[in-house]
Amino acid sequence: MSARPETEPGLRPRQLFTALVVVLLYLPIVSVVLASLANTRYLIFPHRVWTLDAYAEAIGQYTTAHLHATSFKIALVVALISVALAIPGALAFARYRWRGRRLYQRAILLPVFFPQPVLGLALLVALSAAGIVPDWRTAVFAHLVWVVPIVTLVISIRLYGFDPAQEEAAYDLGATRLQAFREVTLPAIAPGIVSGALFAFLLSWSNLPLSMYTTGADTTLPEWLYSRMATNYSPQVPAIAVLSVAASALAVVAVLFLRALRRAVGRRRTTSSEASTLAHPARATP
Repeated sequence: MSARPETEPGLRPRQLFTALVVVLLYLPIVSVVLASLANTRYLIFPHRVWTLDAYAEAIGQYTTAHLHATSFKIALVVALISVALAIPGALAFARYRWRGRRLYQRAILLPVFFPQPVLGLALLVALSAAGIVPDWRTAVFAHLVWVVPIVTLVISIRLYGFDPAQEEAAYDLGATRLQAFREVTLPAIAPGIVSGALFAFLLSWSNLPLSMYTTGADTTLPEWLYSRMATNYSPQVPAIAVLSVAASALAVVAVLFLRALRRAVGRRRTTSSEASTLAHPARATP
């Protein structure tokens, strides 16, 4: 007599709780979308008039493209430089033992726990004392002070799971340090590098406290949204926010599509090579 599988009594409450969490996560985005469909300065729901005029104005204005271009430029430069600095920093943090390593591990975490408004103000005072006019490049520097330690930690987590014996085996086979790093270590920590680059890009793209003090005349998207929400709100503000979220979603979909396409091509090549081997077994035999 077969026993019936017992259903967990807490399954339904867990499903309800998960659905509630998902709703609470996406409810702010839905509210922003609804706010962008109004034609009034103050949000009154339900709207008396539903319109897409805010999107037409946002797409037609030069400000929209300029804000996204400035934020994208800063975030991209921060991501590239952060990865370039974090790779040797992570090797020093987690891979090698050297005198002063413990002090280095503690010192690199200080900017992460430092309040960003205070850090931005301190950087602004230092830049002003040095006679440097703030612009998007000073914002890149400010973001790097806060982002590089985070990327270093992300890559270090991957390095802690790396077996040093793989490098030693490469040395025994005659590889130099550079060859061992390029052929063994770098592929092993590649997922951490990609994750760190994504973290750096997103943290820089959405950063407000540091950007407010260090961008100067180059306004980023978070700065513009904050200033317009505080002083001169209009439906164009949520419309630009929705366009930014839609562009990010399209980028994620494009990456997932390219990844699926690459897997499909790889599978097709493997299948064709196996079929060729089965059709001509003599050619496959050395």
